[in-house]
Amino acid sequence: MKITHIALYTNDLTRIRVFYETYFGGVAGALYHNPKTGLQTYFLSFADGARLELMTRPQLKPAADGMRVGWAHLAFQVGSRAEVDALSARLQADGYSVVSGPRVTGDGYYESCILDPDGNTVEITA
Repeated sequence: MKITHIALYTNDLTRIRVFYETYFGGVAGALYHNPKTGLQTYFLSFADGARLELMTRPQLKPAADGMRVGWAHLAFQVGSRAEVDALSARLQADGYSVVSGPRVTGDGYYESCILDPDGNTVEITA
């Protein structure tokens, strides 16, 4: 058994697609649109075979700020501490919030946590 993909709702499909393409190397497939429901999606594929489904619907409401029950973050392993540092610095220079790190965590990971354009936490690990 394996996880085939993770899905993320957004109010701005293009903005979030470009973010994950630009900073994490996602490659988007064709836009899917269901005219009956208004659902629009892109599947982004990553080099290791992981996929992220980005979805939007006309009736979406903004998520509540802060901690909530549900998924806590999405993590990308970039390969080295230097790459964690470089990507974190690039994201920060481009105006994204680095909310922790880069640092060694209590459980031994070298990581940095940033917020994507919708405020979702993305963990960047070595």
